[in-house]
Amino acid sequence: MARSRSLLLTICTILAILIHGAHSFYLPGVAPQDFFNGAELTVKVNKLTSIKTQLPYSYYTLPFCTPSKIVDSAENLGEVLRGDRIENSPYTFKMGDAKMCNILCRKTLDAKTAKAFKEKIDDEYRVNMILDNLPLVVPIQRPDQESLPVYQLGYHVGLKGQYSGSKEEKYFIHNHLSFIVKYHKDTQSDSARIVGFEVKPFSVKHAYEGKWSDENPRLTTCDPHTRHTVVNSNTPQEVEDKAEIIFTYDVEFQDSDVKWASRWDAYLLMTDDQIHWFSIVNSLMIVLFLSGMVAMIMLRTLYRDISKYNELETQEEAQEETGWKLVHGDVFRPPSNSDLLCVYVGTGVQFFGMILVTMIFAILGFLSPSNRGGLMTAMLLLWVFMGIFAGYASSRLYKMFKGSEWKKIALRTAVMFPGIVSAIFFVLNALIWGQKSSGAVPFGTMFALVFLWFGISVPLVFVGSYIGSKKPAIEDPVKTNKIPRQIPEQAWYMNPAFSILIGGILPFGAVFIELFFILTSIWLNQFYYIFGFLFLVFAILIVTCAEITIVLCYFQLCSEDYLWWWRSYLTSGSSALYLFLYATFYFFTKLEITKLVSGALYFGYMLIASYAFFVLTGTIGFYACFWFTRLIYSSVKID
Repeated sequence: MARSRSLLLTICTILAILIHGAHSFYLPGVAPQDFFNGAELTVKVNKLTSIKTQLPYSYYTLPFCTPSKIVDSAENLGEVLRGDRIENSPYTFKMGDAKMCNILCRKTLDAKTAKAFKEKIDDEYRVNMILDNLPLVVPIQRPDQESLPVYQLGYHVGLKGQYSGSKEEKYFIHNHLSFIVKYHKDTQSDSARIVGFEVKPFSVKHAYEGKWSDENPRLTTCDPHTRHTVVNSNTPQEVEDKAEIIFTYDVEFQDSDVKWASRWDAYLLMTDDQIHWFSIVNSLMIVLFLSGMVAMIMLRTLYRDISKYNELETQEEAQEETGWKLVHGDVFRPPSNSDLLCVYVGTGVQFFGMILVTMIFAILGFLSPSNRGGLMTAMLLLWVFMGIFAGYASSRLYKMFKGSEWKKIALRTAVMFPGIVSAIFFVLNALIWGQKSSGAVPFGTMFALVFLWFGISVPLVFVGSYIGSKKPAIEDPVKTNKIPRQIPEQAWYMNPAFSILIGGILPFGAVFIELFFILTSIWLNQFYYIFGFLFLVFAILIVTCAEITIVLCYFQLCSEDYLWWWRSYLTSGSSALYLFLYATFYFFTKLEITKLVSGALYFGYMLIASYAFFVLTGTIGFYACFWFTRLIYSSVKID
C-alpha cells in the first residue's frame, strides 16, 4: 500500500512538472535583435481579421496610408494557409525616439472607400501589425484592476456609435494610434531588446488652420509644439462620403523588467488553470472507472483460464463465461470490407504519429508562438513523412487477412483520406476566393501541397507498404472454422448502433473541456499554448478509447457475437460524432457568425476535424481490441 502511494505521488509530481514546464517554457524561435538608440525599427502590417466573418483580408484592401512601395514579406506554408499577408508599412519608429502627433497622411473618402470602411467596421475587423516579430496588442484592464491586463490581438478598424441626442447610428474610424514600445535594456552594451508592442486606438476629427500644406502640416487638435496630445475620442472622426481623414500616431518607449526570452509570457498568460485541472481530474475519474472494469475482465477471463478455472468455478459461473470461448473458431474470421478497414487503420496510424511527434516538439518548446504558421507547417510535414507508417500498418493487416495485392491497398491508403479532405478544402477555398479574401490559398501553394502529397507522401506509403508485405503474416492464435457460426439473437443493449454510440461518449467526455479552449483559440483569434495540459488530455484520450473498446468488445464476445473488427473501430471512432455536435453547439452559443460563407467555412473545417478525429480514435480502439482478443484467445486452451 505504501509503495503504491509513493508511486502515485511520483506520478503526480511528474505531471505537475510537465504541465508547469510546458505552460511557461518555449524556445523563442528567432535570434534576439539588439537595437541601439536611433536605430530604425521596422513596423509591418498583417491581415485584417474578424471573428464575425472568419475571412482575413490584406491590410491594403482598405484605403489606409501606404508607403512609397508596398513590399511583401516571405511567408511560410503555415502562414499562407492561415491567410497571413505580411507587408511593409508607412510607420517609421526609431529606437528611443518618442514621437507625438506624427502625421501619416491625409485621405478624402469617396462613396466606394467609405462603404469599404463601413463594411469592415460592421464586421468588427481588427488591424494586425508586427514589430520585431511581436504582434500588436491592445491591453484591456480587468475589472479588479489589480491583476494583469488581458491582451487583444490587433485594434479594431473603427466602431459604431451615436451622437448624444441622436438615434442615428454612425461609423467612426480609429485614425490616431498611440503606440507603446516596451524594451529591456542591457546595462553592459547599452543596447535594448523589444519585449512589448501595444497600442491605444482613438477616433479624432483632426482640425487645422487655413489651407492644408503637405510640406509642413500643423494640426490644432494634436500638436507636439504645444504639448497638445490625443487622450480620448470625444470628437470622433466619422466615416462618410467626402469625409477628410487625417491619420496620425504617437510612439512612446517604456523600459521594462521583462527579459527578451520571456516576452511572450504576457501574451500566453492563461488564467483558467483551475478549469484545466478540473478537466484533467474529470477525465482521470473516467479512466479509473474503465481501468477497474478492464482489470476485472482480465482477472475473470485470463487468470481463471490460466489457473484451470474449470476445476474451481461453479456451474453457474461456467455458463456465464462460456460465451466468448464458444466463438473461438470465428473470432479471427476476416470482416466484410476488410480492405477499407486496412486503409482506415493505416491512416489512423499516420495521424497518431503526426499528433504524437507534434505534441512532443511543442512540449520541448520547439514550436514557438513567435514562429507564425510553425505549428501548421510542422503538422503538414509530419503527416507527409508519417506516410511510411501508414503503408506499413495497412499492409501488415491486409496480409493477415490473406490479401495479396499490396500495391492496391497502398494506393488507397495514400489517396483516400487526403482525397476526401482535399475535395472539401477545394470547395471551401473556392468560397473564400469568391469573397476576395487573403485566406484563399494561392495556386503556388496549392501546387506545393499537391507536390507534398504525390511527390513525398504517396511514395513513402508505398515504401512502408512494401516493407509490410515482405514481413511474415501475423498468425492467428486459434484456427478459424470453415463454416461461420450463427450469431444468436442479441439483447437490445447489444445492438451495434446503440453500443457504438454509447462507446463514443466517454472518449469525448475526456476531451470536451480542452476542446472548448482549442475552438476558442481557432475561431476567436486567441493564443493557445498549453501543450502540457493538451498532452495529458491526449494520453487520457488514448487510454479511454482503448479501455471503452475493450470493455464493449468483451461484452460483445460474451454474447457470442464475433463481428468485432469494424465495431471496435466505430465504437471509439463515434466520439467524432459528438465532437461535431459540440462544434455545432459552440457555433450557435459562442460565435456571432451571420454570413452564409463564414458559416459554411466553419462547418466545413469542423467536418474535416471531426473526420480526422474519427480516424484517430477509431484506430486506437481497433488496436486495443485487436491486442485484447489475441491475448485472451492465446491464453485459453481450446479443446
